[in-house]
Amino acid sequence: MKYKKTIGLSSLLAATLMLSGCDMVLMNPKGAIGAEQKTLILTAFGLMLIVVIPAIVMAIIFAVRYREANKSATYRPNWAHSNKIELVVWTVPILIIIVLASITWKTTHELDPYKPLDSDVKPVTIEVISLDWKWLFIYPEQGIATVNEVVFPKDVPINFKITSDSVMNSFFIPQLGGQIYAMPGMQTKLHLIANSAGKYDGFSASYSGHGFSGMKFTATATENRADFENWVKKVQASEKSLDTTEKFNALAKPSENNPVEHFKTVKPNLFQEDIAKFMGEMGHGGMFGVPSHSKTEHGEATGHNMHMSQPAHAGVEE
Repeated sequence: MKYKKTIGLSSLLAATLMLSGCDMVLMNPKGAIGAEQKTLILTAFGLMLIVVIPAIVMAIIFAVRYREANKSATYRPNWAHSNKIELVVWTVPILIIIVLASITWKTTHELDPYKPLDSDVKPVTIEVISLDWKWLFIYPEQGIATVNEVVFPKDVPINFKITSDSVMNSFFIPQLGGQIYAMPGMQTKLHLIANSAGKYDGFSASYSGHGFSGMKFTATATENRADFENWVKKVQASEKSLDTTEKFNALAKPSENNPVEHFKTVKPNLFQEDIAKFMGEMGHGGMFGVPSHSKTEHGEATGHNMHMSQPAHAGVEE
């Protein structure tokens, strides 16, 4: 008995120490999307506590009241049914599910990662390519590229276009919100905004091999456009360039814990080429059985729903 108590206390202490070191980044959002997602998490958590808290309280009350030593407790060995209890245990969960379903339906459309943010400010477009095991960020308007570092001004919408040069990965900046897959031969989208200047951790939320644990990057929101332009000039002063397919292929080779790199120039349409090169490798049926040449009425190639709230469109989307 003493041994079991020691194990229990040790486990509780260990859990307390581990949780004390947790960085609750999801509960400390720095962007409009992240703030809405925090509200959604807390709302869902609160609604579920309506069931959890009474269940815990009743478990304690029943254990105390109907313990063997309590001779005054009512003994009903033939009790089997109560309409009042049945009404409560069915009605309350059904109402909670209805409310949660309504909230989920509403927020799924409001927080659609493909939906551009309402703003009068021109967004910054950033093309993201997932490599083994690093992130390549291409700025098509500025003509530069970086590895494991992405920078943008605060209060400016960011239009991320995301793909993978290798296996499927997951692009995630917790404090800004959103998480969406990066897949070879396909393009996904993510619209975010930072409402506070600072540095935020980004990483892959999908296991992708030996170097997965080091597949991290820094997302920096500058105080204003001027600071962002100064950073662009810094990158343009780099000696490295990514202006040929051969240089990109060399960069794409697997590497672990890759340092931050800057490229003063980048090959035009490199992002689109990286998607297109997989179209010939899918066979006659295309990826997941979808023909690579299949188009929608808007001229986009079709894909399958690989994200819980938005389909990931195959092919290149201008």
